Amino acid sequence: MDPLLISLAAFGLIAAGVLKGATGLGYSSCALPFLAAALGLKTAIALVVIPAIASNLALLWTTGHFRETIARFWPFYVSTMPGIGIWLYALVWLDPRHAELMLGVLIVTYSIYSILRPPVALPTQLQRPLQAPAGLLNGFFTGLTGSQVMPLLPYMLSLGLDRAQLVQATNIAVTLASSCMAIGLLAFGLMSLPGLGISVLAIIPAMTGVIIGVRLRGLIPEGQFKTVVLIVLGLLGAGLIMRS
Repeated sequence: MDPLLISLAAFGLIAAGVLKGATGLGYSSCALPFLAAALGLKTAIALVVIPAIASNLALLWTTGHFRETIARFWPFYVSTMPGIGIWLYALVWLDPRHAELMLGVLIVTYSIYSILRPPVALPTQLQRPLQAPAGLLNGFFTGLTGSQVMPLLPYMLSLGLDRAQLVQATNIAVTLASSCMAIGLLAFGLMSLPGLGISVLAIIPAMTGVIIGVRLRGLIPEGQFKTVVLIVLGLLGAGLIMRS
């Protein structure tokens, strides 16, 4: 491989870790634009899946509300899995340019939504009935693009959860989706055992970035930093759209 592309991929893994540690943004969504530009989307999805799991596992046991979150949102989590399986299978034969286009659209949408944060409140009577459709749709986009934030983020934000509950509910969804992705990638031949080993090694730069990001968190105003990060992500997503 071209050393420049390897350097870009390594930078993407570290940068995504820094952003995750500093702002709490999704690891996969931050890393994929860099990795897709360097390696192509299919390779990028396979590479990022294990670091994404590692960057989220610690939060499962330190954020609290684990059992009550599972009890409340299990329809969303369960319905995510068939969507991932269907679209991972489609990714085997789908033109990578179409998947990159969808990833670009999702990243740009995610960035704009996160910057604007429109006040949306879902009526109580609709919150549980919409869990399964939202989970299935989230699984579709996850399997096709590797990004796990849409419509997960808008749905969770519309429920009026406090910060700890929001982090835990989102984190469980992302961890479960990443685990299903790893199994599906192996089952459909999109990741080989050596590729799995490389993804495991990618934990090192990812967690290095997370540690740096956690230390930077107190030095940079979170609101300003997150806005700059989201603008950069939006530009990267726009670049993927133009390239595809």
